[in-house]
Amino acid sequence: MRSLLFVPGDSDKKLAKGLGSGADALILDLEDSVALERKPAAREMIRVFVASHRDAATRPRLYVRINPLSTELWQDDLAAAVAGGPDGVMLPKPRSGEDVHRLSVALGHAEEMAGVRDGTTRIIAIATELPVSVLQMPSYIEASTRLDGLTWGAEDLSAELGSTAVREADGRYTSPYRLARDLTLFTAVAAGVQPIDTVFVDFRDAAGLERECQAAARDGFTGKMAIHPDQVAAINAAFTPSAQEIARASETV
Repeated sequence: MRSLLFVPGDSDKKLAKGLGSGADALILDLEDSVALERKPAAREMIRVFVASHRDAATRPRLYVRINPLSTELWQDDLAAAVAGGPDGVMLPKPRSGEDVHRLSVALGHAEEMAGVRDGTTRIIAIATELPVSVLQMPSYIEASTRLDGLTWGAEDLSAELGSTAVREADGRYTSPYRLARDLTLFTAVAAGVQPIDTVFVDFRDAAGLERECQAAARDGFTGKMAIHPDQVAAINAAFTPSAQEIARASETV
């Protein structure tokens, strides 16, 4: 998955638009982009949307971002999501790999209740939104056979740390966030799962997005999350091997 586009789960219009964005995966959101009073409606909209498109011949992969396991919302999120039959779920704010394991067990129960084949639903974890998780990154290795990818985020982590900025004046991440990024890359590769770079929040800065995509691909990330459909093309381009790279690899083989 080169591009993973966040889509609010309570907007039929945005869900439909996501299908035509060119993204390799859609992250149907039940967390930050959906107000508390809208979450029940969003669960049902996502369930219907996934069920309607999961058997399409050509479609993006469909993941559902549930609410954190520290809330009382995630179990209802999970039941609705799995009933639709998504490719996977995204776990925000885990404290360690133990939360991935806990989610994996819950997914098994939800799949049984929904009549979904056991092990079908995969997991992507956002591993750096809590400081305690950053200190326990090795725990994600072998946390679950369902684990598909690891990604990271600066915004929620900065709120936890009390940072006044996450980037330098020249656009580079400050030291704490470079550390979180690097640890995510190392851990994902060690775990044998996809390392996915975080979002670029200024969707109007096309040049900045391109630079960040190129740097992520250079360093070893294999995909990047997006918050706007206009970001998808640049992300796909950056994480698609060039003809020269393909030729060089073929020659090596």
